[in-house]
Amino acid sequence: MTALSDALGKAKAEGRAALIGYLPVGYPTVDGSVDAMRAMVDGGVDVVEVGVPYSDPVMDGPTIQAAAEPAVRAGVGIGDALRAVAAVAEAGAAAVIMSYWNPIEHYGVARFAADLAAAGGSGAITPDLIPDEAGSWLAATDAHGLDRVFLVAPSSTDARIVATAAASRGFVYAAAVMGVTGARANVGDAAATLVGRVRALAPEAVVCVGLGVSNGAQAADIAAFADGVIVGSAFVRRLLDHPDAAGVAAVRSLAAELAAGVRR
Repeated sequence: MTALSDALGKAKAEGRAALIGYLPVGYPTVDGSVDAMRAMVDGGVDVVEVGVPYSDPVMDGPTIQAAAEPAVRAGVGIGDALRAVAAVAEAGAAAVIMSYWNPIEHYGVARFAADLAAAGGSGAITPDLIPDEAGSWLAATDAHGLDRVFLVAPSSTDARIVATAAASRGFVYAAAVMGVTGARANVGDAAATLVGRVRALAPEAVVCVGLGVSNGAQAADIAAFADGVIVGSAFVRRLLDHPDAAGVAAVRSLAAELAAGVRR
């Protein structure tokens, strides 16, 4: 049992969805991003996704790219993400790393799993890694008691959903819309349809929804049918607008609004 599973179970016991917040480590600085992650926890986020900045993202939209690019240029990487994981765990929330596969493979899969567990992390979300090609990651997470979160999308076949849910531990990440990340005025109906498909095909799966949520009302809408609500770009936007203490305060305020949303 990881802190992630504990957080999801606690939220379920309270009759609500969990709130999961994402920020990339390294923007505006490593210390600044860690301060913002602690603010997310202060505001009521149950789980923090610590993003590893990457030069060639396939899922991240322009908002996250705008924060990740200077971090990449500054040389921010896995070591900094592990430091942020430790800070989040110390602050009292579950921490998972969100990373494309190449940085993990470059760092060393077994080494990454060992260091992540030692830092107090619960596991990792790997958006460009499919279970079929995750043999080394499945073995490493088993060896260190970590969760591994894989993604499904509206385009996923039934067979892909079954295989992804079987390989996932912690939760299944349901990407609510096709395309890249970014706050949206309307999260649409695709999320509810996708969650319904996952639950019909894999009844034991914990399903959290990401992409598009930016305010408390949208969080409440998603929380009505999902086990967790994932928010990324809206938090990043707060720091892009104010890469200083005001941005950290804005992150805390948004977390509080979203936390109230998942409790409506």
